[in-house]
Amino acid sequence: MKPTRIPDGLPSLAAGDRRRFLLGAAAGAGLLGAVGATSSQAATAPTQRSSARIVIAGAGAAGLTAASRLSAQLQGASITLIDARKEHFYQPGFTLVAGGIKPSSYVVSSTRDYLPQGVTLIEEAVAEFDPVGRKVVTDKGRSVPYDFLIVATGLTLDYAAIPGMETGRIGQEGLGSIYHSPAAAEATWRAMSSFADRGGVGVFLRPGTEMKCAGAPLKYTFITDDHLRRRGNRGKAELHYFNNSKALFGVPIVAEKVRMLFKDRGVKVQHEHVLKSIDLGRRVATFHDKANDFPAEVKYDFINVVPPMRAPDAVRNSPLPWQNHGWSAEGWIEVDKASLRHARFPEVFAVGDVAGVPKGKTAASVKWQVPVAVEHLLGTISDKPSTAAYNGYTSCPLITRLGQAMLIEFDYDNNLVPSFPGIVAPLEELWVTWVMKTMALKPTYLSMLRGRA
Repeated sequence: MKPTRIPDGLPSLAAGDRRRFLLGAAAGAGLLGAVGATSSQAATAPTQRSSARIVIAGAGAAGLTAASRLSAQLQGASITLIDARKEHFYQPGFTLVAGGIKPSSYVVSSTRDYLPQGVTLIEEAVAEFDPVGRKVVTDKGRSVPYDFLIVATGLTLDYAAIPGMETGRIGQEGLGSIYHSPAAAEATWRAMSSFADRGGVGVFLRPGTEMKCAGAPLKYTFITDDHLRRRGNRGKAELHYFNNSKALFGVPIVAEKVRMLFKDRGVKVQHEHVLKSIDLGRRVATFHDKANDFPAEVKYDFINVVPPMRAPDAVRNSPLPWQNHGWSAEGWIEVDKASLRHARFPEVFAVGDVAGVPKGKTAASVKWQVPVAVEHLLGTISDKPSTAAYNGYTSCPLITRLGQAMLIEFDYDNNLVPSFPGIVAPLEELWVTWVMKTMALKPTYLSMLRGRA
């Protein structure tokens, strides 16, 4: 299937106003966060000399951003990135691929494309964290000592926790899953497009664990709904969204907005349902109905499976996770939510998906988290403690139909924190927010990897 061409057009704006509006939106790129004084100071701070050994576990968005900032601000330090994956995935684009909006090549590049000068990349996986001995051990048996450690490993997609699930069959027999890989996202698009041509029962869900980009399952439901409508088949389809909790989104005002939109679009919602198993041959998904404590079987023609998400095994099996917390089973790292510094090992920081904080598993969160963690690390080296604090900023450009989206930005306290007050209303479906998501976000993301955003 070829990507869908979405018509542009911004009615009610003159050409000059429209151009200024788009330039402002692209330059601001609020959906990655207008970081403000904290990060701009970090980017322009004078370099300092140090012989510190700094290890960054994980070379995804958070790890590369941290490496870029540290290499720009330290002279003489040994900075080592450890990650076995040679490809870099632009994960905010996976939904666009699965929605037929971008090709899979749009989200794939090389990790080495963003490797800062002077930073060593070890292309091996971290197998063990030893914060007591201040070292990490790779799957090849290499021991790498450190004075400071930044854990940016991301998370693990636990498909194995769903009996019957086979990732090799994504794209076949109505099975979709946008998170698995670029190829799986493209295969999901083929399966969803076939469903949009025929109609039937579509099943969408989110897992019972913490997850990256909690808005992604919602936006994919909206995208599927719009494809059905554009092909004249919405009346032939039922769309069901199975939610793990009593609210569709963690921010109450956003949850209510999504509830209203789902009601308007005819999406049927079942709360407190978690996928427990799947029978791919019969096309039957079994959910645990938490309210009534019994299984519920659902027949589908298309399903978008979102697996449980947990910290990688090397993190979960180390002393780094929360010890007595609701997140303990999932293995998220125990850090102070403001400084991102480990609660028990002060030379360790965690950023990105693996950090055990109440919000923040998005690329926008990385842009806010990394400068804060880096400032605290540099403050320790220079013996000048930093007061920088991460406030939980998280952004979700929530696509609600092809050509429109809402820009949802919020903090730890569920306050809406819009980057464009008076210009982009956070709960309005706007074309310009669609442009931000599909055009402006990626260049800003790439600048972030290089430490320039």
